[in-house]
Amino acid sequence: MARVGPFSIALLLCLALACVADAARKTVGVYELKNKKGDFSIKVTNWGASLMSVLVPDSKGNLADVVLGYDTLAEYVDGSSAFGTVVGRVANRIANGSFVLDGKTIHLNKDGTTVLHGGHRGFNRVIWTVKEYVPCGDSPFITLYYRSFDGEQGFPGDLDVYVTYQLSSPHHLIARMNATALNKATPVNLANHAYWNLGGHRSGDVLGQVIQVFASRYTPVDRSMIPTGEIAGVAGTPYDLRSPTRLGSRVRLVSGAGMAGFDINYEVDGWDGGDGGLRKVAAVRDPASGRALELWADQPGVQLYTSNWMSGVKGKGGAVYGQYGAVCLETQGFPDAVNHPNFPSVIVRPGAAAYRHDMLFKFSSS
Repeated sequence: MARVGPFSIALLLCLALACVADAARKTVGVYELKNKKGDFSIKVTNWGASLMSVLVPDSKGNLADVVLGYDTLAEYVDGSSAFGTVVGRVANRIANGSFVLDGKTIHLNKDGTTVLHGGHRGFNRVIWTVKEYVPCGDSPFITLYYRSFDGEQGFPGDLDVYVTYQLSSPHHLIARMNATALNKATPVNLANHAYWNLGGHRSGDVLGQVIQVFASRYTPVDRSMIPTGEIAGVAGTPYDLRSPTRLGSRVRLVSGAGMAGFDINYEVDGWDGGDGGLRKVAAVRDPASGRALELWADQPGVQLYTSNWMSGVKGKGGAVYGQYGAVCLETQGFPDAVNHPNFPSVIVRPGAAAYRHDMLFKFSSS
């Protein structure tokens, strides 16, 4: 009898897992990607195209899950926290739930006085279709698809949306988002809403972690968290994070909607109109574990949020997440760009260039 080598067994197992996944593409499930070494893996669900877990080693090789989340799919469906989801059709806020596009006023389904993250049934609250799934190998990946229909949450036009998560050596996570307007012009601004804690999701607050944001300007907001339209310099303000800064030294010097902490959009340095190139957006390091994260992306802005409003949220493995328990770094177009002509446009038109949003998360430890 011919002997089957370890590589052949691994390949057969990988193919078998892909075949099993094929039978469940239109149901809500959990999909794991893992590198060959076994020291880097993620889990994704097609509910909201959500990033459920990211396991990476610390300086001693100990693995920990560095994103907040829930244990069960039911909790993702019923939970109020957008842990790891893809938010859209338009991330962040739209003032008064309306805007003018090509001379026509568009009225969205408002949540109070604004629309946040695409509305109460945004892309984070729908089932995505699994289009491709390769769980292991040199560069495992999963591609998810959603058809957003004309009038969904009030947005015009049908929209084809794809999201791909992919692992790369040594500990790199790639996220790619693409969207094509099929029949009407429409705003598109997608973001991943992962809550990062490099100490591990159950390690407490992130106030001792060190952050650097590569941005010289930011977009000030009013009391309703709507940008004023100004693009201001960070120099001389508590928002200046151009040098590595311990979060705890600044978090109570800034506020969002009356709560101490960061919840603000920065203009990423070097963005010049969108040539598709990745730029270094931010870096975070946890001194206790030695884990570090560099975020690179091709969008003009990044929303920094320090989980100011999180309190007593029951998470994975019995963890309870409290205030400042994570940091969100949401690369995106500027908030309320549809109502500020001086902001980079987020309008996508049929027959023109498709929307594209690429992110690279580089994990390391020392």
